[in-house]
Amino acid sequence: MPLVYQQNINESTQMAVWHIQELEAFLLNSVILSQTIHHPHKRLQHLAGRFLLKHLNENFPLEDILISPTNKPYLLSGKYHFSISHCGDYAAVIVSTATRAGIDIEIPREKIISIRRKFMNENEYLLTDLLDEKHAATLIWSVKEAIFKWYGTGSVDFKRHMHVINAEKIGEQYLLQVMFSKEERTILLVYAEFHNGLCIAWLAG
Repeated sequence: MPLVYQQNINESTQMAVWHIQELEAFLLNSVILSQTIHHPHKRLQHLAGRFLLKHLNENFPLEDILISPTNKPYLLSGKYHFSISHCGDYAAVIVSTATRAGIDIEIPREKIISIRRKFMNENEYLLTDLLDEKHAATLIWSVKEAIFKWYGTGSVDFKRHMHVINAEKIGEQYLLQVMFSKEERTILLVYAEFHNGLCIAWLAG
């Protein structure tokens, strides 16, 4: 299992990214397919995400995972808060025993430049001071997707309800302050990093 990224965010929260190279038969030795998925690659991604949950916490109750109407996986017990993301041959998870969490991974591609007006606000274009257009747009999308997963109840407009108000680079990581206004105005801190050809964004709390 080739882990390409792993971090203990704090004493209650962990995250990891895995490059999927195993065959489905290998994963099925450890993980049960919990829903009908006909597309082979999507089925592999599904299994990989759950396999990675077990990697981070061997006691994680995979059999208790439910899927909400907004397609968010969750545990009714609330013992673990978690989020899963897939992109290409990669899977990522974040798990917390204390607070809600969200994670997203994206592969930067040129086509995101042509659609960025659908999810970016005018002030967010200033991020090109830190990054080129492709990576800046990918970063903004990934950060907002992580927030969407953290929120978990859907009906979020990425352009209207999420505004990046500040971004800075600290070492290899980016720290973004995002005004989230779906219900009431809240400032969220989201971290992101470009690693192994991926953009990884996450938040907890």
